[in-house]
Amino acid sequence: MDEDVQATAARLVRRLKEGNHTITVAESCTGGLLASAFTDIAGASQWFRQSWVTYSNEAKMKELGVTEGALKKRGAVSAEVAIQMAQGARTKANASIALSITGIAGPNSDGSKKKIGTVYVGIASENWANSDITEIGGNRAENKIGFVHFALLTAIKYWDKAMADAEVARKEEESRVAAEKSAKELFEEERARREAEARESAPWQEDENSPHSKESISSEVNWDKE
Repeated sequence: MDEDVQATAARLVRRLKEGNHTITVAESCTGGLLASAFTDIAGASQWFRQSWVTYSNEAKMKELGVTEGALKKRGAVSAEVAIQMAQGARTKANASIALSITGIAGPNSDGSKKKIGTVYVGIASENWANSDITEIGGNRAENKIGFVHFALLTAIKYWDKAMADAEVARKEEESRVAAEKSAKELFEEERARREAEARESAPWQEDENSPHSKESISSEVNWDKE
């Protein structure tokens, strides 16, 4: 396997292992090279679920749930199909994320209007999905390796973005909870203050110096003598 591919795969795997995440892959034109890049890493069984090589459109629909409409409208080499491949693989494998590849490795385009060397990569988690495209100039073998490398770089890019977004969301939630707690404490303090003021100003509040205290009232009573 290409050294750059191996190094990039290791970078992605380190990210997965940090949070005990898992990955699965779905490939078309690369024929299993992406899965091989992952399983070349020792301990892959801890974070690598499984893979699919869905070369035909029928396989994409049957194995990964790609819709016939997407294939007819956009073609197999498209962002929509790449995302559906990734989403289907992730769901079936019950993985944290899934990575997919669909492209035209050459030497011919099999009737497609897209250029040889065009590839779409899909990545999906439970909460988000994205796709990227690139064009690589090379022969069939070079394109397949290039596609795998691009897929790994794409996964790292979107994974890092997702983790950064999650951290922002976590901090925002902490701030919201803290603000709610502070507002509640202020409300309780204000309510306690109002209640204290109400007790102090109540007309029935007794004052030992008041002429209407029990002692004062009893001393003012005139008893009739028989």
